Amino acid sequence: MNALLVIGLLAAVLAAALHMLIFWMESIAWEGPLARKTFGGSPKEARPHAFYAYNQGFYNLFLAVEALAGVALMALSSGAWHTAGSALALYGTGSMLAAALVLALKSPAHRQAALKQGAFPLIAVVFLVLGLLH
Repeated sequence: MNALLVIGLLAAVLAAALHMLIFWMESIAWEGPLARKTFGGSPKEARPHAFYAYNQGFYNLFLAVEALAGVALMALSSGAWHTAGSALALYGTGSMLAAALVLALKSPAHRQAALKQGAFPLIAVVFLVLGLLH
């Protein structure tokens, strides 16, 4: 496996880890201190939005699982399974990147969060594509 793919796979794992943390904050610990520090507001202010955060957290979890499944298939297989892994890894990280872009374009106040959310997916997409073309 070439170095470009390795960098892309590592970035995809980091992107997935971040999205799993976001899942945990949104779906499990929404009113907890880390979520409140990250998203702002008090637990009482967050409570009315718990259902929406819970649902959004699962979106983040599913993207993370998709990217990790792709990484595993790429790292541990060849042929058609490797190709399927490439598709999963790129679709997962590409969706993460697209979500970060939507956030940045829709809300200037959240551009810093979008940058944090989208940095690893951007690196993953770029290096996976370059590695696959190499």
